[in-house]
Amino acid sequence: MLFLVVTILSRSHADLNVYPSAGVLFVHVLEREYFKGEFPPYPKSGDASNDPITFNTNLMGYPDRPGWLRYIQRTPHSDGVLYGSPTAEHVGKSTVIEITAYNRRSFETARHNLVINIMATEEFPLPYQAEFYIRNMNVEEMLASEVLGDFLGAVKNVWQPERLNAINITSALDRGGRVPLPINDLKEGVYVMVGADVSFSSCLREVENPHNQLRCSQEMEPVISCDKKFRAQFHIDWCKISLVDINKVVPVYVTRPDPGSGVLPEIGEYNPPPESLKSRDYFSDFIVTLAVPAAVACVLFFILGYTMCCRREGVKKRNMQTPDIQLVHHNSIQKSSKELRSMSKNREISWPLSTLPVFNPVSGEVVPPIHPDNYETTSMPLMQTQANNQPHQQDTH
Repeated sequence: MLFLVVTILSRSHADLNVYPSAGVLFVHVLEREYFKGEFPPYPKSGDASNDPITFNTNLMGYPDRPGWLRYIQRTPHSDGVLYGSPTAEHVGKSTVIEITAYNRRSFETARHNLVINIMATEEFPLPYQAEFYIRNMNVEEMLASEVLGDFLGAVKNVWQPERLNAINITSALDRGGRVPLPINDLKEGVYVMVGADVSFSSCLREVENPHNQLRCSQEMEPVISCDKKFRAQFHIDWCKISLVDINKVVPVYVTRPDPGSGVLPEIGEYNPPPESLKSRDYFSDFIVTLAVPAAVACVLFFILGYTMCCRREGVKKRNMQTPDIQLVHHNSIQKSSKELRSMSKNREISWPLSTLPVFNPVSGEVVPPIHPDNYETTSMPLMQTQANNQPHQQDTH
């Protein structure tokens, strides 16, 4: 007998350290080619270079990632991407992300840690921030360094700042967008936020003029002079652009309650109830629950009986209050109705033609009626019988 034993191997690797800056978009690509060499050769035939590989990422000691860090992988045959924008709260803290790669063909795993050391920047945060909505891109396409570089180059050409950084990228699905239909190569759309150190250019502010605001309210494309600098590669929805000057934003401070020491105050010892409880008399409850409704029902019964039995007028009293001429008229009508009913029972019924004697067309003998005297003839069809009587009527003539 042959026993096949499949062993799932897992390998660990050295930690990888990265140093992103607070307030700047962080992108880390999980390359499939990097992990392919870590899996041992598969014993069966097949193209090992195209093995489906998926990734699982989580904060060390926790089941999920930090709130600012997101992950996307479109298919098992594409690379995974970790991306997000760390804030000033995470400066100086080391975040260890456990990355586990799964080979879906051989069911083997490889694991290594990604140590994210968030650094502080002097220009954080940039005072002027603009968010663009790009309709013809998915988030993983926009995260590619070449595409993101082309977009920042187009923005810099329009804005003309000294410092320009990508702050954050968000999929339109995370903003409540709908999944596009799989036709005409439709994309999900992506929001890209960039920051600069100079005020917004006149081209970016063109969307704020009343004419363009009216066109946006009518779901029409606004007229933007610098749109042609993006149109070749990026289709921007200018009605959804957001321009924020953080110098004019009034900060909102939320007062948090004092968490306290976490120790409950001293309220004394707990005194449980005694084992022997005092008995309770339920007789008064029984009287209230049953006797009172029964008494009310008896009173109602007597009132109803008196009304129906003792307050009746009777036939005699009714006749005494009725005029004599009306009683005579009523009696005569009743007597006539009885006579008509008795006469209707004794009258003779004339039978239809179908019940009259007819001649047999073959022998010439007289055939008795097809129905007895007590047979109900109202449900019998007459057309066929009367048609059979026509030869008899012709012989008579």
